[in-house]
Amino acid sequence: MEIIAEIGQNHNGDMELARRLIHSAKENGADVAKFQLYEARSLFSRNDNPWFEYNCKTELSRKNIEDLNKICNEVGIEFMASAFDVERISWLEAINVKRHKVASRSIHDQTLVEALAKTGKPVLVSLGMWNEEKFPIIASNEIDYLYCISKYPTPLKDIHLKDVDFSLYTGFSDHSIGISAACAALARGASIIEKHFTLDKSMYGPDHEGSMTPEELNNLSSFRNDMKECL
Repeated sequence: MEIIAEIGQNHNGDMELARRLIHSAKENGADVAKFQLYEARSLFSRNDNPWFEYNCKTELSRKNIEDLNKICNEVGIEFMASAFDVERISWLEAINVKRHKVASRSIHDQTLVEALAKTGKPVLVSLGMWNEEKFPIIASNEIDYLYCISKYPTPLKDIHLKDVDFSLYTGFSDHSIGISAACAALARGASIIEKHFTLDKSMYGPDHEGSMTPEELNNLSSFRNDMKECL
């Protein structure tokens, strides 16, 4: 069972904060520190988006990625990222990431999916915006599918874990508040939990309020470790 601490945009464009988030993720039991790579002005709409300037501020450069990967290597946690365009997949390949992540919003981007297929590396795929009966296939790549509800935050009553077959889904990308849903998913057979991570829920930014804190990550990790003892 592994825990992915989704730092995403929660570094707020501050690389010192990003470093602290990586260290805290490792110290509190996460196996992976995950980021998001995008060209903000291409990915995010300016219209009806109060966070547009924030989105632009949190865009990571190639140098940022190299530095963050180095920090992850130093502390002993896997660096992972969702790349939202083909150029940034090449950035990740240049630092030799172990695997790639496809965000829910990207699974219908055929150009991106084809570029990921060419890497031949394992891929994690969130299915929050996938409505077809059959799961998507990315060439011959090894794929782990993550159950996901694309609501931010997701009310617990909308998650319906009792209907999820974790022999089909490897894990759960959780956007609910707190760790109750993540713990329930682990108990039902999920072997991967991905969840947003912050040092302080009161920080400025769209994802902090719904993210888990270091204390919550520590509690989730302890629950995971106790479950392993029981199995």
